[in-house]
Amino acid sequence: MIFRLFGWSVLAVLAAYLLNNYLTYWQGMPGPEAYVSGDPLAVLQAGLYVVAIALAAGYVQTHRDTPLRVDSRRISDINAFIIRAAFWTVLTVGLADMVISFLRVEGLLEGLVGHQIAGDLGRSQWRGPYVHMPLIAFSIVLAIFTRTLGFPWLALLVVAAELMIVLFRFIFSYEQAFMADLVRFWYAALFLFASAYTLKEEGHVRVDVFYTNFSPRTKGYVNAIGSVVFGIALCWVILVVGMGGKSNIINSPLLSFETTQAGFGLYVKYLMAGFLAVFAVSMMIQFVSYFLDAVADIRGEPGGRDHNVHAIQ
Repeated sequence: MIFRLFGWSVLAVLAAYLLNNYLTYWQGMPGPEAYVSGDPLAVLQAGLYVVAIALAAGYVQTHRDTPLRVDSRRISDINAFIIRAAFWTVLTVGLADMVISFLRVEGLLEGLVGHQIAGDLGRSQWRGPYVHMPLIAFSIVLAIFTRTLGFPWLALLVVAAELMIVLFRFIFSYEQAFMADLVRFWYAALFLFASAYTLKEEGHVRVDVFYTNFSPRTKGYVNAIGSVVFGIALCWVILVVGMGGKSNIINSPLLSFETTQAGFGLYVKYLMAGFLAVFAVSMMIQFVSYFLDAVADIRGEPGGRDHNVHAIQ
């Protein structure tokens, strides 16, 4: 029970941390660390962590007979949904921004949407909330009704975008900043979003000189300790360093809707900073799933995977 409580508590604290980050830096609340001053809003924010852990404990208590592997699969399914939503986000936002940038470059945008909206679309502070955010919400809805992670398709899109650059550059002598931005946008998403899926499928590189000869129980110890000491800890470092303050490397671009210096490129640089947060969150969730599965191996519970077989080569 203690291991399940630890795993679900990590996820609960993660959710509370992300919610507090939003409340503090997007909604202007004082932050949970200000609770010592007696600010009621700060106390409320600090209380989110208590509530989150209490909910985790309540879930564990009411599902105490649930096998660890079942919990592991549930957590992995939650992670799969997050990654599906992220995949649809980069697809829809990338295509929409490419169309907008192309129309701006060719001087066609104003004729289609009018002078006022064309000017607004040239400002990241307007395009982000009124174009990107609705597309992100739409992508989350799509993720509910789809069951594919879409990584092969995203890899194909990266190749297609790069091929478009080559064809237009050498055949039509046409090249714009948004074309290279689209490749970088999708390429970064492919590697950062696929990391958790690769962990799930045992596809990450691992030195198996000693590990291969370990018993399933010993492998469980190695995977459980590694998940906590190296995996979950690293993800927390990324989140705290990147989102621990308003000017930190993840929060700052997101809050300012930062863009590249190219005036007619894609306005998605701030989202690429957010990719780091998605990477850390998805990897932490998957490490918790991996941890529970490893504890099940230690206990000798049935249904364990063969850690010598890698689904991804």
